Amino acid sequence: MMKIILSLTLALLFTLNPVHAGSPFNGKDLNDWKTKPRGKNTNHWSVGIAAINPEKSNELIAGEGSGEMVNTPSKTKGKSLDIYSEFKYGDARIELEIMVPKGSNSGIYLHGEYEIQVLDSYGRTKLGMGDMGAIYGAKPPATNACKKPGEWQKYEIIFRAPQFKDGKKVKNARIDKVVLNGKVLQKDVELPRPTPGGLTGKEKAKGPIMFQGDHGPVAYRNIKISALK
Repeated sequence: MMKIILSLTLALLFTLNPVHAGSPFNGKDLNDWKTKPRGKNTNHWSVGIAAINPEKSNELIAGEGSGEMVNTPSKTKGKSLDIYSEFKYGDARIELEIMVPKGSNSGIYLHGEYEIQVLDSYGRTKLGMGDMGAIYGAKPPATNACKKPGEWQKYEIIFRAPQFKDGKKVKNARIDKVVLNGKVLQKDVELPRPTPGGLTGKEKAKGPIMFQGDHGPVAYRNIKISALK
């Protein structure tokens, strides 16, 4: 009898506090994504298997396959574009893997507006606002957890969306934690304003995830966004 009551209680709690997990990327195509126009830049995002260009260590190539979003700008093809999901979320745990070639630069924009820096910071001892794991313009990472260029790396981010009442913001966005490759880089950081270069520059209760693509080659995979209770 006690087991039945416990099961019913847990079921009720789950119903009242659902946690929805999903991915804005279906692994097959980019139909659920849009790019942000930028000057004469053109879109170089595709789905495939990312690898370092054997002839140029600062470039990526997208081989045949699926499951990875690959951005392949180059001196020959020109610069690419930022890309953002049609999927929107509020408070969330965001998990994903990234690959950057030598010297490359990207960014994970939470809600399309608050940037967690992506950079080849491997081997650096002095870290700044632009290094891997920095909250751009707000706080440098606590340590260097960056792997070698071309290796897949895992980010885990717990994000709290800004809150609004009657159209006015009553609580700032917040990053509870940023973990890279198992090491905590950020903890309890309030975000009073968006990062420059975001999608719209406007804060919202729900927003997309955006990956910076106009600064260099990068690849993303295993993107999972789970709503927080």
